[in-house]
Amino acid sequence: MRIRPSSAATAAVISLALAACNSDSSSRSLSSVEFIGMPAPATAAEKADAYSTARIKYRYDDGSNETHDLAYHRIFLTADMIGGSMVGGLYDSDDRALTDNDGPMAADGPDGTSLIQVPELSAPGGTGNPLAMVVNFEYRELPPNDGVSKGGFWSKLPAATGLALIDQSKQNGSLTPKSYQNVSFRGVNGGWIHCGSTLSAWGTHLSSEEYEPDAKTRQGFSAATGTDDGTDINSFSKYYFGDAARANPYHYGLLPEISIDRAGKATVVKHYATGRFAREMMEMAADHRTGIGGDDGANTGLFMFVADAEKNLSAGTLYAAKVTQTAAANGGGFALRWVKLGRSTDAEVKALVDGGIGFSDIFLVSNTDPGDASYRMVTTYNGTEWLKLKPGMEKGRRLPRDAALCRVSRGDDRILEDGVHRLQRQGSEVLRGDLARRARHGRYGGRHPGGTQRRWRRLRTGNRHGAERYRRQRDQQRVRRHRARRHSGAQRRLAERCQGRGRQPVFAGQDLRAGQPALCRVDPDAVHRRGHGPAQQQLRLGVQCRHPQAGAHPDRADGGRGDGPHRGRGLQRLRLHPGNFQHPGDSLAAYTGTDKAEIASLIDSKWGNRRKSAIGYLGTKDGALPKLR
Repeated sequence: MRIRPSSAATAAVISLALAACNSDSSSRSLSSVEFIGMPAPATAAEKADAYSTARIKYRYDDGSNETHDLAYHRIFLTADMIGGSMVGGLYDSDDRALTDNDGPMAADGPDGTSLIQVPELSAPGGTGNPLAMVVNFEYRELPPNDGVSKGGFWSKLPAATGLALIDQSKQNGSLTPKSYQNVSFRGVNGGWIHCGSTLSAWGTHLSSEEYEPDAKTRQGFSAATGTDDGTDINSFSKYYFGDAARANPYHYGLLPEISIDRAGKATVVKHYATGRFAREMMEMAADHRTGIGGDDGANTGLFMFVADAEKNLSAGTLYAAKVTQTAAANGGGFALRWVKLGRSTDAEVKALVDGGIGFSDIFLVSNTDPGDASYRMVTTYNGTEWLKLKPGMEKGRRLPRDAALCRVSRGDDRILEDGVHRLQRQGSEVLRGDLARRARHGRYGGRHPGGTQRRWRRLRTGNRHGAERYRRQRDQQRVRRHRARRHSGAQRRLAERCQGRGRQPVFAGQDLRAGQPALCRVDPDAVHRRGHGPAQQQLRLGVQCRHPQAGAHPDRADGGRGDGPHRGRGLQRLRLHPGNFQHPGDSLAAYTGTDKAEIASLIDSKWGNRRKSAIGYLGTKDGALPKLR
């Protein structure tokens, strides 16, 4: 996700009960796992580093316990060279490295990461468990050193995805990179702002393309009032294709799926049927057909895709959530139903795009009220517009404007940033935290049809939606779900559920250390990505922060934005919690501490003049977390 002005943030990971067995030969059973927090960085050196001094405690049913020190392990850094390939390197449409006066350029924003077990895979020179690690590199913030370019370069350069072959120690689970290569997007018109990702049950890396470029302005129409679109497809196209006019906006904002074969080679497919929007990530349900993802833009929606067949996202039906507000207090309450946007295949939609379809072929549009009741006013990430769908364009309407046209959910700022977690048969639990900055400030909330407002609270909301046992309706405009919950709850219900099971509420807002400048706190604007660890039943929170203290806690990735966390995988029965950070020192300008100059100097020296960010994981001092059966 692109960093936007927000409050500082931090989070604590708390103990939740679980039933599991210890890996040793004794008969005792593991009853709970507790993460023990760490102090906020105090010295300039700590504020410029990525590290952890947190601990993890395992409690057993015989009353005994074990405590382990945690550590953040770096696998590699952006711009590192591994076997002649640059980590996070940027490439053009002919897979030639993009360069400036410093040599080959690399992204400085590692993001979604998947560790994949591939049958018959081997890591060169490895002696342990071979793994494929796919890493999204969201963008490069620093401008090229060409004597001309200035300012931030978000969306101005092509994004990148890397594939590393990893040797995982059979003794302690530590990860050692053995090779690295760029994943070529040459056959799919390049990659665009790859943010979060998920690992599918069938072993593929489900990527993302955030903040799809505005096809309307690309065709020459004026931007709408209130647009948040700041993308620069002209610059992207110039760097990638060598021609500022060549890139088609409808080739971006899609769902890339990356497969790794036993030879360690990557294949990329972009899915068109799943919809085009600022997808942070998409979570797949246990049926291997239903995927839910949120749009990372302002005033957009929550989307569900139901594939025609299991483990195949090339064809299916797209839905958007229609939210009707039923209460404003305690985080708000909402009734929810799914509105059918249509069924299509990748081939059908891609044929339209490759055939040159433009925005004006799909919509009639006005940036002011045309006084025609056949037009509908919508407010999305692209601003406030009056739209009318042209006849016969149902296949082309797989984008956020169409969701708004169908009067589905909008009015929330980043309504559901990273989709749904814990998609199980009993339903999906969603942590909806982006409490409508704009609605709170009165910019959009309630101004347009479907707008929602919530009474502002420091606690974030926890909402629950159904995820399985749908019954397809060919002739109706909604999905009926046998066990679906039609009403969204609030943080109060989440806290009540935890307390009812003898647990503490998930989190509350308070400063880590009062009186200190620019320290992170639990603020609803700042928790960026949430993840559940199923085997250990813990909630992990990533934060974005405008201060030197950012992190994917309980590890702390300082000097930029901590990204992730991603689900730990039970590889070799060893628990891994991958976590990356982006753009070291990116928001140091807002820091007001007296050690600001010292921190800046340390960040420059430690992180390659802010060109290097880390790809790593949280484990013990020796490697992975202790084994669990």
